[in-house]
Amino acid sequence: MKTPMSSGKRRDELKALFTGRPGGPVAPEVKSAEPTPPEAGPAVASPRPGEPQRAASGAVRAMGLSLGSLAREAEEARNLRQAFEEGERIVELDCALVSSSFVEDRFARGETDGEFMGLVDSIRESGQQVPILVRPHPDKLGHFQTAYGHRRLAAVRSLNRKVKAIVRPLTDDELVLAQGKENAERRDLTFIERAFFAQALVQRGFVRKVVEDALGVQKSEVSRLLQVADSIPLHIARDIGPAPKVGRERWMALGAIFTARPAAEEIASDEAGSQRFRAAETNRRFQMLFDRLSRKQKPKPDRGEPLSGRDGKAFGKVYAGGGKPRIEFTAPVPDAFLATVTSLIEEAWNVHQQEAKAEK
Repeated sequence: MKTPMSSGKRRDELKALFTGRPGGPVAPEVKSAEPTPPEAGPAVASPRPGEPQRAASGAVRAMGLSLGSLAREAEEARNLRQAFEEGERIVELDCALVSSSFVEDRFARGETDGEFMGLVDSIRESGQQVPILVRPHPDKLGHFQTAYGHRRLAAVRSLNRKVKAIVRPLTDDELVLAQGKENAERRDLTFIERAFFAQALVQRGFVRKVVEDALGVQKSEVSRLLQVADSIPLHIARDIGPAPKVGRERWMALGAIFTARPAAEEIASDEAGSQRFRAAETNRRFQMLFDRLSRKQKPKPDRGEPLSGRDGKAFGKVYAGGGKPRIEFTAPVPDAFLATVTSLIEEAWNVHQQEAKAEK
């Protein structure tokens, strides 16, 4: 049974993008000297009860990628063709020698990310069509650092394969600009991920212009991103996750709550530790936390400070809260004692008034 778009047809279209003509040859890849063993992906786990059986055909699995993903590959293929024209080579690298960028730009989503799992399936069936961009690691001889293609690297690593890469000497500024450019073109970083990416760049000493260019935004938007990242604790944001459906206004509202309420972090940590929070998906986790922090706190009841005699027995309490301080006697007291207390209070008040006038 033929599918609307077979994996072979998809590869042919990508080849056409590389060369600029249908069916044209792709620039040769420069592979590592060691022979690459036959690649076999891990067995696909059986579906959970109630879940539909995944189709066995690799072509059908490839069709699971969204049109948006195909458009991204087309854009990356055009970039790849440009790299070929500039004489850059593709090499195969051991994933163990390739580390992430020194600036994190996304919250890990792992196997709960359906799009990522679709990418894994596509590479398992059709191979890695688009290389990642790396630079020689500045501190580790023989190692490399990723500029962009972190998800492809993770997908290839999960399949225990070598990763195809373009190696380019890049400065720190060039690396984060390339990293940010890919994210801007793909538009798959959420607001909160972009906020903490901006904060990480600033904390590493990058000037604002580089931050603006890396994110593809104006100065005012960078200020908003940093405002949110500075007000929301990073561990709380990670607990919530990327929350792709939550936009700037709601994140800013959450940041305002953290700024206004000193106890917000403690309350948020308590909520994030609950089983129902951890079981919820990322957008729902944001709403749960926002609702919890938005509740009006009930004032704690004033239980009063005890008044005790030399024998240690309490005979009354002083209530200072609620704006109406008062003294209550919990044991019977004679009238003469009340008269003495009243006189002492009046005398103390007069002294306080005189001292207050003297200070003015």
